[in-house]
Amino acid sequence: MGIIELLLLAVALSMDAFAVSICKGLAGENITLREGLICGIWFGVFQGIMPGIGYLIGSGFEALISVVAPWVAFVILALIGVNMIREAFQDDEGTIAGFGFKTMFIMAVATSIDALAVGITFVAVPVEIIAAEKLSNTLAAIVIIAVITFFISVAGVKLGNIFGMRFKSGSEVLGGIILVLIGIHSLFK
Repeated sequence: MGIIELLLLAVALSMDAFAVSICKGLAGENITLREGLICGIWFGVFQGIMPGIGYLIGSGFEALISVVAPWVAFVILALIGVNMIREAFQDDEGTIAGFGFKTMFIMAVATSIDALAVGITFVAVPVEIIAAEKLSNTLAAIVIIAVITFFISVAGVKLGNIFGMRFKSGSEVLGGIILVLIGIHSLFK
């Protein structure tokens, strides 16, 4: 996986966090930069941690995974993408309001489960963005995913506060489509 695929993947993974951040922006009347930073830090950190955990889990099965690598990547990414698209069309009025520890922890875990599975695909389809060994490339990918999610989440809080919910399902659909396309792309590499 090169830098372009990684950037698209990072944006796709951040779409759940973006959608929740928009909801968070709607939750209050006078949302400040502080609330945006809270969302960005929580979602960015968890979107970074989860692929790392997935990579460690997948590394234990590397010999097996490498045999069926393109299909593993396709199936995992396609399932995540289709699920994101499906969730975009569900009525989701149950968004938890507030920026407290418990609320943000639950939201951060819920929005980063996809990233855990993506970390497993990093074993099957190694990241190659810098001239270094596999682990360094994976760590660089994790940082890129976390940073992109941070900024997208901060922007989501602000956009939610300004524009409302009309972008929520569209961002989830876009994220799901990107994940499915990256999965299909892995079949042809």
